[in-house]
Amino acid sequence: MKNTKKSIYKIITADGTGTGFKVVNQDFLITNYHVIKGSKVVAVEDHNKNRFLAQVAMVNPEVDLAFLNVTDLKNVAGTIILDESKEVINTQKVYINGFPFGMPFTVTEGIVSSPNQPMQGRNYVQTDAAVNPGNSGGPMLNEDGYLVGVTTSKFTQADNVGFGIKHTDVIKQINDYKFDDVKYRVKCNSCDSFTTEESEFCSNCGNNIDISVFEEFEKSHFANFTEEALAELGVDPILCRAGRDYWEFYQGSARVRIFTTNNNKYLFATSPLNNLPKSNLEALLTYINSNKVPPYQLGIYDNKIFISYRTHLSEIYSERKDEVKKAIINLALKADELDDFFKDTYGCEMSMESKTNDNLVETVKVATEEKEEIIETKTIELKATDQSPMDKLKKLKQLFEMELITEADYNKKKEEILDTL
Repeated sequence: MKNTKKSIYKIITADGTGTGFKVVNQDFLITNYHVIKGSKVVAVEDHNKNRFLAQVAMVNPEVDLAFLNVTDLKNVAGTIILDESKEVINTQKVYINGFPFGMPFTVTEGIVSSPNQPMQGRNYVQTDAAVNPGNSGGPMLNEDGYLVGVTTSKFTQADNVGFGIKHTDVIKQINDYKFDDVKYRVKCNSCDSFTTEESEFCSNCGNNIDISVFEEFEKSHFANFTEEALAELGVDPILCRAGRDYWEFYQGSARVRIFTTNNNKYLFATSPLNNLPKSNLEALLTYINSNKVPPYQLGIYDNKIFISYRTHLSEIYSERKDEVKKAIINLALKADELDDFFKDTYGCEMSMESKTNDNLVETVKVATEEKEEIIETKTIELKATDQSPMDKLKKLKQLFEMELITEADYNKKKEEILDTL
């Protein structure tokens, strides 16, 4: 199951975050409909913090599933396995994979409490594994990495109870979807046909369609204002979203955050720049306290240097709105300048949030280790003496389909297995 991690992604919309995943032999990502509801373009983030644009291709609100087309991930093979014949039974172990509350990737373990729990007219897989907002749309897996269900946190009336859309329901949606384009399609659960034009009725059977499934989430004035500033800065606002009225992105090596307070009174823009050095602090603190970067403030929190900008939200409605927008843009540019300044002048290490060459090396290293781990695990499975030749051929085919071995290696090992028959 550890090999499935790279096929699980964080889904980020203007309204919050969730989880999505790729399965073997499919180009699109799978998630919950309620995760992307109100959006037709969202961002997805991999485990190396790379972000990609995703277009919503199919939604089925009744089943609570959606498919996302991600052009930049077309050639990245999914590792999560589907098998309609896999039986889900009481007390078997399951693992919830995802990004609860938008935090980094986690896995929680539990058992199947019921493989067919009726809820709101459908049967779900019930588990006692921890399920939280943000886990929605992620895969519920067994120990071998096979899909048991798609986690949904729509039902929150009870503690220690989680639910998943059954893997057989997911497979049906995949089998019914036969399109290569990126049009937004709404599936009618009555006749299994797809509608592309906004309508209150299915064009095939006349079944009612909730017109809201065609509508996009209406952003706040603050969101529109901020995303206009980001566009002027030259970054894609969709890829910067980190939830409702919250944005995070890199400007050079600096991690920049823009958000509003819970009481919606202030606009904040900030960036963690560098860690404080172990010695020779006097000159550094003198510089920080001299406030040489107006309209921004330099400050220290938890042994880390920050640059920040704050203004009352009413200013974005006033004659000063262009000035505020310029301040947001220039803060990002200034942050990218200052982290190098503090490093070179005062010997301050970059903050852990910074994007540095060390981070890049680590990213490549992790990606290489993940691929080697998958190959090693699958090779061990192929060599297992208690497996039949047919099982070995199936594992070998999975390796080839996941593009982890070449066609020449595939054919060679296939012949070796067939020779044992």
